[in-house]
Amino acid sequence: MGCALSSGHGLYPVVDAMTDDEVRAAIAASHLGGLPPELIGSLIAEARRVHIPAGATIHREGETEPHLELVVRGLVRVHVSAPDGRMMTVRYCRRGALIGTPTLYAVGMERPFGIQALSDSELLRLRPAILRSLADQDLRVARALLGETSERVLSFVAELSGNAFATVRQRLARHLLDLASERQRGPELIAPLTQQELADAIGTVREVVVRVLRELREEGVVRTGRHGIRIHDPERLFGAAVPWGGTNVPDRHAPGN
Repeated sequence: MGCALSSGHGLYPVVDAMTDDEVRAAIAASHLGGLPPELIGSLIAEARRVHIPAGATIHREGETEPHLELVVRGLVRVHVSAPDGRMMTVRYCRRGALIGTPTLYAVGMERPFGIQALSDSELLRLRPAILRSLADQDLRVARALLGETSERVLSFVAELSGNAFATVRQRLARHLLDLASERQRGPELIAPLTQQELADAIGTVREVVVRVLRELREEGVVRTGRHGIRIHDPERLFGAAVPWGGTNVPDRHAPGN
């Protein structure tokens, strides 16, 4: 596929969803979860479980090959970048997230985004040709992919409103994740800024930032120090960044939904 995912990362044998409990749980949490077991078995034929270390690039901007991955474990981000090198995260992905659905049919188009693992992650890499073939043959598969694509569109719109109307805690958590991941060079996530700089960046005062950081420290999510703010639990910090721990569209598999 010509991307970082296919080299330098650990590959497991071809997956049997009926015996891999983590994969089965991830599928159940995705838009593929409503399909019958025999159809799911066909969809993941020749799929491989891939280990991605924290900080590693999974796909780079400018790639043209189709891809589809299912997040089994960990936290992954999709980001865009400006010519001056600044980055903005447009999506965070946890267990059950499908990554790359639009690329299945965007033949030859360059991707305007990159994909990176924020924490040690496990992905199920599916074969795009198998997905497309089954979608052509079975309306249930086509509907599952359409449901995923529709949710992505709604999520991106909700992301815009979330950026505008989020609480201070949500804005702070999101800014820390974005800043730390932009500078990540290994497994550690550190946002190199002072509390005053953080307050200025999210449009509040230092006293409020101090209070929110104290809460996050007490929860074991972050630690503050001379060199910045170290993120101990990126998945929990992501949960603090948005109301439903996913995008601003409620997780249809979350308790109470």
